[in-house]
Amino acid sequence: MDMTVIEIGVVVVAELRSAGYMESTIAQYAKTIRALSEFAEERVYSVGLGAEFASMTVSPRTGRFSAQRRCDYRRLVGVFDSYVRTGRVDLSVRGRGGGGPRPGVSEFAALDAAWEAEMSRRGLAPATRAAYGRVTRSYLVFLEKRGIVELGGADGASVLAFLESLLGRWAKSSLFWVVSNFRPFLKFTGRTDLVDAVNLAGVKRSHAIIPVLGDDDEELVVRACAAGVASARDAAITLLALTTGLRACDIVELRMGDIDWRGRAIGIVQQKTGNPLTLPLPALVMGKLADYVLDERPGSGDDHVFLRSVAPHTRLADHASVHRVTVETFRKAGVTDVKAGTRFLRHNAASRLLAAAVPLPTISAVLGHASPESTNLYMRVDRERLLECVLPVPESVRP
Repeated sequence: MDMTVIEIGVVVVAELRSAGYMESTIAQYAKTIRALSEFAEERVYSVGLGAEFASMTVSPRTGRFSAQRRCDYRRLVGVFDSYVRTGRVDLSVRGRGGGGPRPGVSEFAALDAAWEAEMSRRGLAPATRAAYGRVTRSYLVFLEKRGIVELGGADGASVLAFLESLLGRWAKSSLFWVVSNFRPFLKFTGRTDLVDAVNLAGVKRSHAIIPVLGDDDEELVVRACAAGVASARDAAITLLALTTGLRACDIVELRMGDIDWRGRAIGIVQQKTGNPLTLPLPALVMGKLADYVLDERPGSGDDHVFLRSVAPHTRLADHASVHRVTVETFRKAGVTDVKAGTRFLRHNAASRLLAAAVPLPTISAVLGHASPESTNLYMRVDRERLLECVLPVPESVRP
């Protein structure tokens, strides 16, 4: 398809307007189209030309890397490339950064692709594949930067140096998850020396005790959701996380067919474990879901329950979208002294059930744990019951 940047730009802008994008967003696209047109100098647009343009991430004004410039340029090039390849403007929302930097050398790119295929063959959940893939690619890119272009040139020291390099971006307590996501790839390569090296790092899991939401704060959040302080969508998302402890990935993937309106329940297959889960929903949650679906939800062919409120009206991008919703809802409710992510709300839901004397196997079922042992984590936050386990100090050892 031989078209200039201006010709494709006209099609893209028309499609953006037809899809209901805000004029401010369209104006930003138009500004980037003008920059691409100046760069192209009337040349016919091609994927190669787009790649050159997208690589221009340094601001001429400051002489420094510009994250906004990279975002705008890559976003436009993605749309242009979709049109050149398919004749259709693809406005679907892409995940943050596309899973991070990807290796450039051919052997590493092939190894990354082979690992992706293996994870798919194993039937790993999408969220798990994404997490494993990110750390794998980070390691391969790390090797490239050290001048290593094949895995045979890597040694155990490179694994330890890679983990050390992450401390600038990751809290030390979070490295356990990096190692957990990294080890399966190293085992896949058959390099036992690299597996031994990651084990040698001695990264241990941190079991911080997560606090629970106080009764007064929980009441403030529930009242705010019921009173319409937050939108129906945001109230439904927050209440789902607060009352059921659903994972963010399961809230994002919830579909219209998963809701049993008559039975006041939802039935899903969990993204993390692949296990089926059916949960009854309180009347307030069902009411907010109904308010959203009937009065607020944008018209869309996408059957995910929760959609973006601005165009394109597709499913929420990822867990970060749910985090933003819950944090903003808490802020509107006047509860600002807690980190209101779904992990916190999941712990809170479990702790409330435990305090209400609900048996651990039942809590495990409600939270959708693959193993009932995972629920033992929440026993540490039941302060009252822990105090009942305290033994008196024998008189013989008292001071």
